Amino acid sequence: MALHLLMLEHAIERDYNGHMITTLREGKAKLSELVDRASRGEDVLITVRGKIKARLTKAEGPRTASDNAKWAQELRELQRSVATRRKPRVTIEEILDDLREDRF
Repeated sequence: MALHLLMLEHAIERDYNGHMITTLREGKAKLSELVDRASRGEDVLITVRGKIKARLTKAEGPRTASDNAKWAQELRELQRSVATRRKPRVTIEEILDDLREDRF
């Protein structure tokens, strides 16, 4: 196992932030190991033709019903705050009446 990890380390670079960087080709060959590293909190950056295209990172746990309820409540509060800031709707008739008054 140690030799296998040394081989993986050799095929993978690290950037100045300590992120693991691998090519897409190497990543395909070592996906299970990269997923294991990401699950332990290490970011893995995947490059295609020398440019970073994706990041493999630790997943957050599944959302619970209480998380969803909290998010829905925050959304309702945001909708109410936006609704109170809106200007009252003006009908086309009111706009035309204002324009006609300006002509005379």
